[in-house]
Amino acid sequence: MDLLALADFNLVARYGSFGEAARAAGRPKATLSRRVSELESDLQIRLLERGPRGVKLTQEGLALYERTGALLAELNASAAAIASSSEQPRGRLRISAPALFSQIAMGKLVASFALKWPEVRLEVTTEDRPVDMIEEGYDLVIRVNPAPDENLVGRIILHDRLVVVAKPGLEPPEGKARVPAVIRGAADQTSFWDVTGAEGRKRIFVEPFATLSSLVMVRDTVRLGVGIACLPLSLVSRDIAAGRLSQWGELDGSDIALWALYPSRRFLSARVSAFLNHLKASFPSGAPEELAALIDG
Repeated sequence: MDLLALADFNLVARYGSFGEAARAAGRPKATLSRRVSELESDLQIRLLERGPRGVKLTQEGLALYERTGALLAELNASAAAIASSSEQPRGRLRISAPALFSQIAMGKLVASFALKWPEVRLEVTTEDRPVDMIEEGYDLVIRVNPAPDENLVGRIILHDRLVVVAKPGLEPPEGKARVPAVIRGAADQTSFWDVTGAEGRKRIFVEPFATLSSLVMVRDTVRLGVGIACLPLSLVSRDIAAGRLSQWGELDGSDIALWALYPSRRFLSARVSAFLNHLKASFPSGAPEELAALIDG
């Protein structure tokens, strides 16, 4: 049975004429008449007796109206309640975020979000690999320079860039002399970094002597005066400002964009919208200094 046709029949039965029902619903009279006729055809019974002064319910029509009117009213009330509740963020929100961002920022972001929206149950997973949002059941993913995906939409929440840092007092060498370096990941086969600093562009030749799995560990190692490293500005800007590290320059072509991605703009849930707004409020201009302030705040 077509529920929309049944709803139209109930509407006409309630008002006693196609004209009154059409005016009440703001719909064409002919459409209502056609839908009721289709319902009668489907059920193989006559529901209404049509006359010049309106319509009259047949015995079968009256029985159908009495039995379905309350059910349709309950359905409408349930739909309205669900729509109303969806305006307030609540329920489970599953997020996948990269390791570094999770380590330095997600804890504080989750805490401040939870204080504002206590009915949202956050589940944050640390993943550097590309995840299948639909297959793995994520509501939102945060990724660094993600590859284009026609199934996802999103927005940039942060910009960052890589800088080469060292212990204060250590100067970039001349020529092809190699400098001990701390790098992240065994796959990094770095032999030199092209850096642009105050004195222009320079190629720095490096000799990796320590390979660590975390950029936070790389930063902590260089803080103690061991080697040089290439790190996100947001992670070391406070160290540079405080004189704990010196900056040799920015790595060429190292612009970083942190994206928040989700499957569709249509019917975006209130909890996803709320978290996106929370990210925007936390990083209003998307500058690396804003992430640095959150880290040290």
